[in-house]
Amino acid sequence: MHQEIYFEQAMEQSLIEKGGYQKSDPKGFDPARALFPAEVIAFIKASQPARWQQLVKLHGEKAEEVLLGSLVKELASKTALHVLRHGFKCYGKTFRLAFFAPNTGMNPEAAEAYGHNRLRVTRQVHFSETHPKKSLDMVLSVNGLPVVTLELKNPMTGQTVDDAMAQYKNDRDPAEPIFRFKERALVHFALDPDQAFMTTRLTGASTWFLPFNRGHNHGAGNPPSDGGSYRTSYLWERVLTRDSLMDILARFLHLEVSETKVATQKGVKRKKKETLIFPRYHQLDAVRQLITSARAQGPGHNYLVQHSAGSGKSNSIAWLAHRLSSLHDSEDNKVFDTVVVITDRRVLDQQLQNTIYQFEHKQGVVQKIDENTQQLAQALSSGVPIVISTIQKFPFITQAMDTLAKKGEEVALDTGGKRFAVIVDEAHSSQSGETAMELRKVLNRDGIESAIAEEFLDVEEEALSEEARKALFAEMLKRPRQPNISFFAFTATPKFKTQAVFNEPGPDGQPPFHLYSMRQAIEEGFIMDVLDNYTTYNTYYGLIKSIEDDPQVPKRKAAKALARFMSLHPHNIAQKVEVIVEHFRHNTRHRIGGRAKAMVVTASRLHAVRYKKAFDQYIKKHEITGIRSLVAFSGSVADPDFPDHSYTEVGMNEGIKESELPERFDSEHYQVLLVAEKYQTGFDQPLLHTMYVDRRLAGIQAVQTLSRLNRTTAGKEDTFVLDFVNDPGEIYEAFKPYYEVTPPGEPSDPHQLYDLQHRLEEHQVFTEGEVNAFSEIWYKNRNEPTAADHQKINTVLDKAVDRYKALDEDEQDQFKGQLASFRNLYAFLAQIIPYQDSSLEKLYSYGRFLLHKLPRDADDTVFELEDEVSLKYYRLQKISEGAIDLGVGEARPLYGPTEVGTGRAEDDEVELSTLIGKLNERFGTEFTPADQLFFDQIAASAAENDTLREAAQANTRDNFAYVFNRMLENLFIERMDGNEEIFGRLMNDDDFRRIAGEHLLDNVYERLKIEQEEASRHQGQ
Repeated sequence: MHQEIYFEQAMEQSLIEKGGYQKSDPKGFDPARALFPAEVIAFIKASQPARWQQLVKLHGEKAEEVLLGSLVKELASKTALHVLRHGFKCYGKTFRLAFFAPNTGMNPEAAEAYGHNRLRVTRQVHFSETHPKKSLDMVLSVNGLPVVTLELKNPMTGQTVDDAMAQYKNDRDPAEPIFRFKERALVHFALDPDQAFMTTRLTGASTWFLPFNRGHNHGAGNPPSDGGSYRTSYLWERVLTRDSLMDILARFLHLEVSETKVATQKGVKRKKKETLIFPRYHQLDAVRQLITSARAQGPGHNYLVQHSAGSGKSNSIAWLAHRLSSLHDSEDNKVFDTVVVITDRRVLDQQLQNTIYQFEHKQGVVQKIDENTQQLAQALSSGVPIVISTIQKFPFITQAMDTLAKKGEEVALDTGGKRFAVIVDEAHSSQSGETAMELRKVLNRDGIESAIAEEFLDVEEEALSEEARKALFAEMLKRPRQPNISFFAFTATPKFKTQAVFNEPGPDGQPPFHLYSMRQAIEEGFIMDVLDNYTTYNTYYGLIKSIEDDPQVPKRKAAKALARFMSLHPHNIAQKVEVIVEHFRHNTRHRIGGRAKAMVVTASRLHAVRYKKAFDQYIKKHEITGIRSLVAFSGSVADPDFPDHSYTEVGMNEGIKESELPERFDSEHYQVLLVAEKYQTGFDQPLLHTMYVDRRLAGIQAVQTLSRLNRTTAGKEDTFVLDFVNDPGEIYEAFKPYYEVTPPGEPSDPHQLYDLQHRLEEHQVFTEGEVNAFSEIWYKNRNEPTAADHQKINTVLDKAVDRYKALDEDEQDQFKGQLASFRNLYAFLAQIIPYQDSSLEKLYSYGRFLLHKLPRDADDTVFELEDEVSLKYYRLQKISEGAIDLGVGEARPLYGPTEVGTGRAEDDEVELSTLIGKLNERFGTEFTPADQLFFDQIAASAAENDTLREAAQANTRDNFAYVFNRMLENLFIERMDGNEEIFGRLMNDDDFRRIAGEHLLDNVYERLKIEQEEASRHQGQ
């Protein structure tokens, strides 16, 4: 009963008995077409008999082959999602591949067509022509088209969801027809009885899986099943059932296309990135619960959706807006006439329009109010289904209507009898005061007594006790609600007032209506925990001071220098600037692959001006390169010390326009942003790693400000906050209502590291010799690791694993906990104290690997982002004496063409690494051997390009060079992410580019010629 097959059987049985599926024979799958051809034909014949007969008249017995051929071509050119929604062409006729449930019951023909859909569950599907023994555990298909693949694992047989994800990464070729992005299966699930993860795109070892879990106790994971089933049974009982999956295909899945502008010598090029968006569990659950409630209760209700940063709020709003705009109640009456989305985010405008266009495939469903208030008046009066606007346009709508009337374009804004759904993005930011009163006036123009919008009004009663304020708000909310408006408010940090106003009860009878907590977002890896490495200046000062008299910490020159300037408590900005710059230089700059940025939060606009001047002066005086700052503040500032001069943001930033600042800060030219009342909310910059706080923060302001650091990006492993002003207790109290986790305790004593090191050694799980042996392999060859190195490392670690297994259970738990504590504490304290103790550094690296190798307990369900492949390129800076370098952080997880553990070393990697040395010697650059990965991937991409392969086969090197050089720039652009410095040099330095290009040309041509010769030799055998 513990075997994987029983897990499969339980899922299959549920889908067939309760989920609306029928069982299908795996022999019916055609690996070349990646279809179930008999199912496709059966669906077409049953649902579209007249068109099928027309095709038979044209092609006779070949009709089936003709139709399948047309379908395969259109799936490749138009994507599977497009074909499912809009059909495919075959000899001038449009055939539908699916029918979706209608929005109302007024169209019985549409309901009948929906009934024709054939959903099938198929187990052990052999998906490959080239590897016929390989099979997928389960495939779900719609009318013969595979849309969902699943790999299932059972921990009781020693495999977990991690193994299922590894199987997709390492044993499922993305080039196989069934796995081709957008063309066949649209989502891939890896699951075991406890957890589920999903991805919409397989990319080999770099495949990115997202958690698809319900959350448990406000954190990651899943609660026990209500019905005594598996923890993950919700996946097949709620999400993948017939009606649910068809609803997701029709109204949720969409292709998100983003573009990046890249400056080259030939002008600006655009780099396009496509992402297929499948809703995460909390998004799907929130939208469906809101729709169910709105359908049952109609308008007149206020909903609070408390979703943390990292929740994908923009997509949730887009899905909700689309659903509300077409929502009908049980009597087929439209619930809302117009959906109004109130937002200050420009990115949401275009995202909403693009997303909804994919669902509707027609223009005019969404109107963005981007011109003037007259446009808003016309949109509301003409009944546009979805209107997007800032709330600031509402106060001027009456004036706008008068202006239109004078032009002879009078608009009758009739809201009598109309019902509105108002979606509020960040409920507490701007929806208050006089502006919100105008929203009420507009949406109640025809004499509605009182709108819910009035509840946006802030009542300033700070003098009252909390108990008195609660009573006051309770009285305010006793006023009868108006039946024509519902509000759907999204925020990560609701105020007390927000919860009082948007008070539709959630599952526990209290607002919020739906919750996705900050803790769950952190544990699932969608945002960073900004409190993890939070320290006050006093703590920082104390830690630095403590090393002066510590006999265990060598009194190196660097440590003494750091302690010297830290002993001066910073009473003025100049001293604080010294602390900030030196900390950034030594501890932040190298992180995220040398791309890390910092923000300095100042107390006022005048402080920002003085910080900027002091910052620039310090940089110039000490001749520091590679650190440049920008400043952000509004208006003009006069400094009393210099009364004859005033300062502006643009002036201090050497002419950079205010609107250009975010983009310029995103470039490699600027590292530090000094702010005063700007960019502390809504600023999304994933490379922000460190924040220096020099102003009082409290409540939501503290949460929003520090949360600027929480965005994730490849290579970002942690964050750091140095606070000159605030009390840790106040910061933790500010976070507590949104965080759902116990605040950190007292600041760590740096001596704890040596204590932990001693206690770990006492367990006798590892020896000093083994740590040294590991270090010898790892540090010696970490820039050019081979499969043999990987094998040696595992051999060394296995000795400790065997000793660990011999411990009793309690001692195992103790050892593993202490090793994890050592890893985390060192990672934190090493940002502050230059220990320069190689034994700590070696144990830290050894311990990180060992933790991955130790057997996992049943409760060890933490989602690990790192694996052995990404650790292949883990880099450490060398200490000044040449032992270990703490400086260089790992950038994007770029993998070479041959991954760790494939059993062979790649000569190409070694050869390409010589290019870095050549470039550094020739141009005085400081690219590291690990930057070989950029060129390695360029070479790998080029070698896989069909055009270049054909050119190499038929041409000499010189003729091949003509084709290769034409394509080289695009190859560079494809790999620019995470390699901005070397990319910029390639784009702007002709000599640098020429030498690199010639080296790559020789490498790729030689590689392709060798492949060609080997292929010819095999054919001749």
